[in-house]
Amino acid sequence: AGPRLASHSRPEKIQWPRRMHEDDPFEPAVLVIACEGMAALHLQHETGEIINRVNAFLGFTAINRIRILQKPVTTDKGRRKPALRPLTAAEKTKLSGTVGLVDNDELRASLEKLGATIIGERKS
Repeated sequence: AGPRLASHSRPEKIQWPRRMHEDDPFEPAVLVIACEGMAALHLQHETGEIINRVNAFLGFTAINRIRILQKPVTTDKGRRKPALRPLTAAEKTKLSGTVGLVDNDELRASLEKLGATIIGERKS
C-alpha cells in the first residue's frame, strides 16, 4: 500500500473462490486488508493501484477486488523497552541470595537477569 499507509494497514489474507471441479475456470481472488480509521478512506481511493501492484508482483491477475477490514493494526516497532535503573548494592545482594540456591548455572543466571529486570523496572 506504500509507505504512507503501511503503518496503518496490513494484508490479512487472500480469499480464493471455491472451485467445485478441477475443470472450472480460474477466477481471481479477493485481497483482505486490515486498516485503522482514516487509512480505510485513503486505501479505498487507492484500491485500483494496489490491485495493479500486487498482480504485477505476482506476475498474473491474482487479485480482482480488495475488501477492507477496519480494526486496530498494532505494531511493536513504536514500543521501546523501558529504561531500567541500576540496582543498589542491597538489591543485588538480596537477589543473589534468593537465586543462589539454584544448582544449574544457566538457570541461576537467567533468574538473576529476570530478577534484575523486575526490580529495575520499579521506582527506587
